Amino acid sequence: MKKQAGFTLIELVMVIVILGILAAVALPKFVNISGDARKATLAGADGAIRSAANMAHSASIIAASSVVTIEGVSYTMVNNYPSATDITVLAGVNGTGYTVPSAGVVQVTGAGTPASCQVSYVAAAAAGAAPTITTVNTGC
Repeated sequence: MKKQAGFTLIELVMVIVILGILAAVALPKFVNISGDARKATLAGADGAIRSAANMAHSASIIAASSVVTIEGVSYTMVNNYPSATDITVLAGVNGTGYTVPSAGVVQVTGAGTPASCQVSYVAAAAAGAAPTITTVNTGC
């Protein structure tokens, strides 16, 4: 008589238990991926706004004018920095993935609490002063 080969029921149960333990350990690592993605999107918006403000500031100083033309569009500078209404256009953060509820405020679309996942830009208050850029990512 030929001996049968195969897995016993105990071996199969042990494999299932081990896979269950691995899944339980790995699952929390993947649960907050969407939150991390929103935080990364917010960090990108922050960087884009800072870069756009600095580039427009440089163009304003070079032109020695309060009206600067960037990519064929004229922008009026406030103390040599972009206004709050223009910064989202200059930074390119007024499209997919972002909402702009008010001038100078950019929120990440899909955030649990939008006001806690945003970048705020306040134009320069005086000549020689820089704009105030504030990032809040506690609700992403």
